[in-house]
Amino acid sequence: MITLVTGATSGIGEATAKAFAGLGHNLIVTGRRNDRLQKLKKELEALNVEVLTLNFDVRNRKEVETTLKSLPDKWQEVDILVNNAGLAAGKEPIMNGNPDDWEQMIDTNIKGLLYVSRTVLPLMCARRKGHIINICSIAGKEVYAEGGVYCASKAAVDFLSKSMRIDALPYGIKITNVCPGAVETEFSMVRFKGDTQKAAATYKGFKPLTAKDVAQTIIYCSTLPPHVNINDLVLMPTAQANATTFFRSE
Repeated sequence: MITLVTGATSGIGEATAKAFAGLGHNLIVTGRRNDRLQKLKKELEALNVEVLTLNFDVRNRKEVETTLKSLPDKWQEVDILVNNAGLAAGKEPIMNGNPDDWEQMIDTNIKGLLYVSRTVLPLMCARRKGHIINICSIAGKEVYAEGGVYCASKAAVDFLSKSMRIDALPYGIKITNVCPGAVETEFSMVRFKGDTQKAAATYKGFKPLTAKDVAQTIIYCSTLPPHVNINDLVLMPTAQANATTFFRSE
């Protein structure tokens, strides 16, 4: 089995790559930070699997197409694609938002997912076999204040997953949309641009999901019988009811 994970250098992507390696899958891992990719490669290879690292930014369509269309023959039979690369940048009301942040989120969360899927999906269609797992968010289901563009970008992932499921149906390809609530990774540090106080406050007073929790959920979705597909899955910390309602102990 070959699994391709985008955004594999940290958080959910890294945990997912390790989880699939634990199942004996050979891994194609992508990311912008080559030093982290090489470190991850060594960790995965220690689990006795083969690893191909691809250092590119999913926002760059030319890089995505050139790199993925040039896969060595032995790596072209991708069984599972995990579209994980994504981020939030900034948290302000629309009238105060930074257009550079908007473009970064739209280019990564929407365009990046499309560029990678457009390149890998034809390989799956030719074999009439495959599973694409898109990492969405509770923000793709519910909007919240000061997160409009991020929510919109993840709502696009939600709708793209639904449309991809229809388009891929005649080829027997599974499409799964996974929507986590609060997960403690680098997410908030990236969103708040290194502001440790704001990042820490995001998870204060409750136990959030971990990247490993989400990875294990992805593994569950990917290991069901061939005739069973999870179209859409929302997972939350026990202390979170929806996008904005938490039970915090302090």
